[in-house]
Amino acid sequence: MSRQILVTSALPYANGPIHLGHLLEYIQTDIWVRFQKMRGHNCIYVCADDAHGTPIMLKAQQLGITPEQMIAEVARDHQADFAEFLIEFDNYHSTHSPENEQLACLIYSRLKAAGHIHSRTIEQLFDPDKQMFLPDRFVKGDCPRCGAADQNGDNCEVCGATYSPTDLKNPRSMLSGATPVMKASEHFFFDLPAFRDLLRDWTRSGAVQAETANKMDEWLGGELQQWDISRDAPYFGFRIPGADDKYFYVWLDAPIGYLASFKNLCEHKGLDFDAFWAPGSNAEVHHFIGKDITYFHCLFWPAMLEGAGFRKPTKVNAHGYVTVNGAKMSKSRGTFIKARTYLDHLQPEYLRYYYAAKLNSGIEDLDLNLTDFAQRVNADLVGKLVNIASRTSGFIHKFFDGKLAATLPQPELLAEFQQAAESIADAYENREFGRAIRDIMALADKANAYIAEQAPWAMVKNDETRASAHGVCSLALNLFRVLMVYLSPVLPATKAKTEALLNCQLDWASAQQPLLDHAINPFEPMLARIEPEKIAAMVEASTENLQPTAAAPVATPATDAPAANNTGIEAIAPTISFDDFAKLDLRVARVVKAEMVPEANKLLRLELDIGLETRQVFAGIKSAYTPEQLEGRLVVMVANLAPRKMKFGMSEGMVIAAGPGGKDIFVLSPDSGATPGMRIM
Repeated sequence: MSRQILVTSALPYANGPIHLGHLLEYIQTDIWVRFQKMRGHNCIYVCADDAHGTPIMLKAQQLGITPEQMIAEVARDHQADFAEFLIEFDNYHSTHSPENEQLACLIYSRLKAAGHIHSRTIEQLFDPDKQMFLPDRFVKGDCPRCGAADQNGDNCEVCGATYSPTDLKNPRSMLSGATPVMKASEHFFFDLPAFRDLLRDWTRSGAVQAETANKMDEWLGGELQQWDISRDAPYFGFRIPGADDKYFYVWLDAPIGYLASFKNLCEHKGLDFDAFWAPGSNAEVHHFIGKDITYFHCLFWPAMLEGAGFRKPTKVNAHGYVTVNGAKMSKSRGTFIKARTYLDHLQPEYLRYYYAAKLNSGIEDLDLNLTDFAQRVNADLVGKLVNIASRTSGFIHKFFDGKLAATLPQPELLAEFQQAAESIADAYENREFGRAIRDIMALADKANAYIAEQAPWAMVKNDETRASAHGVCSLALNLFRVLMVYLSPVLPATKAKTEALLNCQLDWASAQQPLLDHAINPFEPMLARIEPEKIAAMVEASTENLQPTAAAPVATPATDAPAANNTGIEAIAPTISFDDFAKLDLRVARVVKAEMVPEANKLLRLELDIGLETRQVFAGIKSAYTPEQLEGRLVVMVANLAPRKMKFGMSEGMVIAAGPGGKDIFVLSPDSGATPGMRIM
């Protein structure tokens, strides 16, 4: 029976380009949608740009253009990147649209009529120079608990405290540098606590993953707060009905953008909006999101929908973050890779396949290891998959007039491939893409083993065995066809090339019938190997230095050589100019992880958080500290020192310490009040 399914991905914010971290979600969603369509279901995929908020208003001002101009330009770039990554939306819209304004006002008015909206006067920080109230992210100051300087407006990165911006000591505006003043303003609040019981039931109904449900239990078991859904002018967004200088907070109208994009599609295609969004609807609604926004999608969003008379989502599917080479994406290391930079160097299906091979239904992070990425693509897609067609289709044209055999020599082997269809379909359905890929590649191994065993290239040389080669190659191409049916959601471009080669359409059902006595077309190259130079060029194109100038020559960042003498005091090095000294970029870093280097006498391997990214550094301080003593501690590091390749790995900076050596080596104290990433000079 055909299912009615509406699918969304989280809306990308319209103030910057798409990068490889974003793409995990859209690739995951697109694979799932393509699978559902191949199974014959009516599956609709909509998305939009999230186009409102203070950051967009301010960035447009900096660029000297209107917010409308800026979001239009970003929307074009976003959609071009998505299209080249073969992400196929049924509709892509914007939250700055008539449909979204209409629906936001409708939901607000229904919530207000039902008694779920309350107003009260609150005091906020106000920038007297910019004449505007300051959102949390635009205020910094001293932590009210530990006193650490230069902390964010809502949380302290040193002690972990959370607070209101009004609690900060010595606050300052990030927009003007002025000292904010307190100013009263009326705000509107959504009564989230009124939906506690409903949310408890819904989050335990199977609508969210177990990990997410457990997290929601923590919030639902605590003191739920009413949610401030209003912002003061100036603000780029929709005015709240009946309030001249109040606007909907971006997180109110952003998820409503799902409804708005679908409504826009309904108006163009004559679809029934209520069939999907009315209470009691038999249709399915699936959201794909990152784990960082589960709070909004699993508490506020279902409560808003319930209170306004709409149905709740069927499923909210969260995923983890993308790391590259085991660390956060880094501009200085060239691993903060934009979608467009990737496309300038590599084929999009490589990334689609690699993400699919590592994705499952959980919310753990996914690591894009660039070495493993190249090896897996080359081994699986080129060495196993495409190899089946490239090494057999030529014989069909050279010796058998371009037509497959009328019978197959080992139909039981084809049957084994066909019988895997439901197991692989179950993996796709449940977002266990990695399991699907493993099962498919295991079958590809069997196909290649069969070809190697039969050796059709030897058969065609002998008149007596040439006819048998016809059957072997025909069976191999039938096996390839089944594999490509299973991989079609992941590799849509290669699917199209396969359809051209085999002169047939690939869909889930047709794979159960063999291609016999069927004309095929000459083989055309499908996928090429990834060359290391391509990845190196991509990383180079993505690399941004923390400092525009090169580092001055300094001591090696880590050494395991013996001391020059036993006094602990070395001769003073030759003098340098102040300009040379000023080239050093000294940063405070937090030791995220520390571990022994068994082969080294003095070194510890440290993972250092410097705010922007995480670095690996080998430091010669083993005599003074155990790994346990260092984890969580602050250190100072030379952040712009060129990486040094050591036999233990790459050292990406240098830790600064003082003392005569041995056990007397000193770094910052854990309660020094400094912040990771803080620049010392």
